[in-house]
Amino acid sequence: MFNKVVVANRGVVAARVLRTLREMGIRSVAVYSDADADAPYLAQADETYAIGASPAKESYLNQDVLLEVFRNSGADAVHPGYGFLAENSGFATRVENSGVRFIGPSPYWIDTMGHKTRARELAIKHGLPVGKGSGVLNGDVAEILAAARAIGFPVLVKPAEGGGGIGMIAVDHEAQLHEAVKRARSMAQRGFASGEIYLEKLLDRPRHIEFQILGDSHGSVQHLFERDCSVQRRHQKIIEEATAPGVERAMIEALADSIAATMQKLGYNNIGTVEMLMGADGTFSFLEMNTRLQVEHGVTEEITGVDLVAAQIRSSAGDRLAAILPAKLARSGHALQARVYAEDPKRFFPSPGKLTVFRPPGNSRVRIETGYSEGRDVTPHYDPMLAKVIVHEPSREAAIDKLCEALENFEVQGVKTNIPALLQILRSDPFRSGQVHTGLVAEVMK
Repeated sequence: MFNKVVVANRGVVAARVLRTLREMGIRSVAVYSDADADAPYLAQADETYAIGASPAKESYLNQDVLLEVFRNSGADAVHPGYGFLAENSGFATRVENSGVRFIGPSPYWIDTMGHKTRARELAIKHGLPVGKGSGVLNGDVAEILAAARAIGFPVLVKPAEGGGGIGMIAVDHEAQLHEAVKRARSMAQRGFASGEIYLEKLLDRPRHIEFQILGDSHGSVQHLFERDCSVQRRHQKIIEEATAPGVERAMIEALADSIAATMQKLGYNNIGTVEMLMGADGTFSFLEMNTRLQVEHGVTEEITGVDLVAAQIRSSAGDRLAAILPAKLARSGHALQARVYAEDPKRFFPSPGKLTVFRPPGNSRVRIETGYSEGRDVTPHYDPMLAKVIVHEPSREAAIDKLCEALENFEVQGVKTNIPALLQILRSDPFRSGQVHTGLVAEVMK
């Protein structure tokens, strides 16, 4: 097992990983930018290192500075969390070449699955269901138009690398295509240093269902059931749940078994999430794979009782899945997570400012994960998520009621939050009845 781990992240992400490291008895190192010099997560670490100015590119994305921290601290492993450098194969390679273990899948898998068209090709090759789409498209207008016509409008223009909904643009008609491709290329270049784009068929009101998997370095892969992440704004998830409501269990668990078997055949070796879209007709199509811990991992932890951060660390340290996971993995009850953001609850624009009041609900049956405390500034330099509110109850109905109660008792002043929007969605008839889809927010928030 590792002796000392650097957490190369900040805020709620760092706090979550640091908690498990302490529970495992592993010494921890936290890093911080100027904006995070007094952040509460730093108190959880055994050592802390300043890494630069507030902009992420000058601190949390500065690989040279982070590698220096690894050397100076004497750490033997780094946990990247999620976001920032978690899915950067070049960074993972530099970490491994420096003699420090990267806690996550190998650089090969980060690179292979991080490129969406290569991941689609691999999924097709191994028999996973994949919807209509194109390969990477160059700047030739005729080629792009021909690809869109072959797929059939409406289509979705997507960056081949990156995530978080950045650069994804829906196109309903041919006349919109050229301008959409230009915009998507520009956003992809700025966000991911790659202007490669491709096209996918845009489904009407699909569900976004993802499958949690865990592999080891000894050739085993296991799934830990699925999550429904359909409730999104701007292609970004805001409410997630496990397991998916209103789906036939035998069918979805057969798909989960198939995904795990495929990833085992391929030799996948750590944590990962296979994301699928479910059409109105009940058919699934491969969307992408994330080679990291997910923001919404907590709902899977709640229904399985498995600490996914600890499992990820143990897998990276060489433990076998048979020792990491229960002999018979079972699911219990229903879990829901709401992401509380500092943002306008109607337009969903960021709302930076000082948290003059920040009092999460104190109910012991509500799990709060946050990187903030009262008096802290919410800066424009980072994602404006304030907290994750997670509940686990025997039934979905009880979980919805508990989450509503928790959000009602979450006191925040100084910035606007999306709590009113979350409550409106959770109380809506479509959500309560399990009729979730990726267009639900727009429908409910009319």
